[in-house]
Amino acid sequence: MTEEFHRIRRLPPYVFAEVNKAKAAARAAGEDIIDLGMGNPDSPPPQHVIEKLRETIGNPRVHGYSVSRGIPGLRKAQAAYYQRRFGVDLDPESEIIATLGSKEGLANLASAITSPGDTILVPNPSYPIHQFGFIIAGASVRSIPAEPGEAMLEALHRAVRHSVPKPTALIINFPSNPTAMQATEEFYKEIVAFARRENVWILSDLAYAEIYFGDTPPPSILAVPGAKDIAVEFTSMSKTYSMAGWRIGFAAGNKHLIQALTRIKSYLDYGAFTPVQVAAVAALNGPQDYVDDMRALYKDRRDVLISGLHAAGWHVPTPESSMFAWAPIPEKFAHLGSMEFSKMLLKEAKVAVAPGIGFGEHGDGFVRIGLVENTQRLRQAIRSIKAFMNHHNAGTPASAASSDPLGSKPHDKH
Repeated sequence: MTEEFHRIRRLPPYVFAEVNKAKAAARAAGEDIIDLGMGNPDSPPPQHVIEKLRETIGNPRVHGYSVSRGIPGLRKAQAAYYQRRFGVDLDPESEIIATLGSKEGLANLASAITSPGDTILVPNPSYPIHQFGFIIAGASVRSIPAEPGEAMLEALHRAVRHSVPKPTALIINFPSNPTAMQATEEFYKEIVAFARRENVWILSDLAYAEIYFGDTPPPSILAVPGAKDIAVEFTSMSKTYSMAGWRIGFAAGNKHLIQALTRIKSYLDYGAFTPVQVAAVAALNGPQDYVDDMRALYKDRRDVLISGLHAAGWHVPTPESSMFAWAPIPEKFAHLGSMEFSKMLLKEAKVAVAPGIGFGEHGDGFVRIGLVENTQRLRQAIRSIKAFMNHHNAGTPASAASSDPLGSKPHDKH
């Protein structure tokens, strides 16, 4: 039997696998690859969180099955976070569920609420699970512009008028992965009004809520009056507390959607390991200096990366949030597309980035660059990129400059 399974046929080859394969081959050959492709935090979690994990593991009673929707203390801690951060009141019993990271929660909620043939509205480009979670569940995805503004709102109204069947759900993600764009509460008010009027569910991905560089923190859509009638929001411990491998996230908001996710998860998992959940409570309820420190760390890296790329002749917009820069492919290489440009950058500059095509067809003119190396390594990457650019612009040998064009600023402590 060689016929491919139906759901697998709907999934294209995973774009990032090709770059990862080339990266692994280069490293196996002994090459020093600076990996800026994956949003994988390189800092450890807060020390008191690690200590709480160690302490809890010593309790012989915590090694059995846990609670799929999250231990009560964890759901209460998340409710307290929403209250102090966004001024949003949530019932820990009916409006919050813990997930195995936001990715798992999004995919399982898609499965819970989707019928085959449903139309789902998803920004393009966007994080892959935003569309493929619904595609796996049997839905059809209609792309809308990724930038929060009039173009997105106009696309939503067109979709309602012209999609058959009418859209049942809308995905939004601000601060955005991969574009790093933020939305305002005023924009959320427009989205909520649209969704309530048209009976469309909203799934908001707020995983990067705490990584922002301006004076105004990203808002939650749940702060909009009436949002809980139609919206659920996903957050994560992964980026805020550098707990990516711990796989702890949350869904919060509409009771009907939370109930649907709770029911489907009850068949699929027993929740995260209890000591991990207890440690996550310590992160949410404990001192928050770590979050401020991580924000400052990523801002410093952002400034080094953007100023360095500009000096190298690659003009990349300064991200206002997230741990990524969304970089237009330099004009000289634009004809290659993001996959071939990423492979060329890996081969010649020894720098790995994420090809924009992996986030949707409208991302093909970009690559995503992660702020996931310390400033010393970022400067090394910039020198290599500058040599790469000079080589292709002037035909000079592609060797890294011996001097640091950004000065002698010390690398960050992480």
